[in-house]
Amino acid sequence: MLRKVLLALLLVLGPASAFAATMYISDELTVPLRRGPSNGHKIINAALPTGLALEVLGEDKAAGFTQVRTPNGTEGWLPTQYLVGQPVAKDRLAAATKRVEALEAQLKSTRDNYQDVRGARSEIEGKANELAKENQKLQTELAEIRRVSATAITQFEENKQLKASNASLTTQVTQLTDEVQDLKRNVMLRWLLSGGALVLIGLALGAWIKSRPKRSTWA
Repeated sequence: MLRKVLLALLLVLGPASAFAATMYISDELTVPLRRGPSNGHKIINAALPTGLALEVLGEDKAAGFTQVRTPNGTEGWLPTQYLVGQPVAKDRLAAATKRVEALEAQLKSTRDNYQDVRGARSEIEGKANELAKENQKLQTELAEIRRVSATAITQFEENKQLKASNASLTTQVTQLTDEVQDLKRNVMLRWLLSGGALVLIGLALGAWIKSRPKRSTWA
């Protein structure tokens, strides 16, 4: 429907303006091109086709002929009545058809681009939502990591203090153990010395008793 409307408008309006120095063969089958501005001059080209664009070089209004140049460079004269200021209907129709096709292609491309833009926008919005959700998830994980890290740091400091206290207690226990061992050795040594002294005293007493002179029972 759109194509028909555009085509009708182009046919009705036609070109906005025609080149002043360009004319077209009218809707005749063929037109002869002559050397001079009369039907008595020699024919150079017997059949210029309908719709052929010609460059206007001059005009003999009295004779009713116009001097033209063909697209291949041939110059000659032909009756002015066969010239019109715009392309013939079939050429205008073909040109209008091409313009309509071009407009339809442009319109289709615009629609496709619009759909692509809408699709790209939807895709971008979807990705943005996904990124927002991922960001929220990462923020939650980061907060949890910070909480755990703070707890771990506190526990680490407490462990350091406990290890220091344990090391101090271990040192104290070692020192006390050494002192106990020293005390045990000292007590044992005292017992040994005391026992040795008693033995020596006993030996000395025995020796003294033996060394005393015996008294006679008769005395």
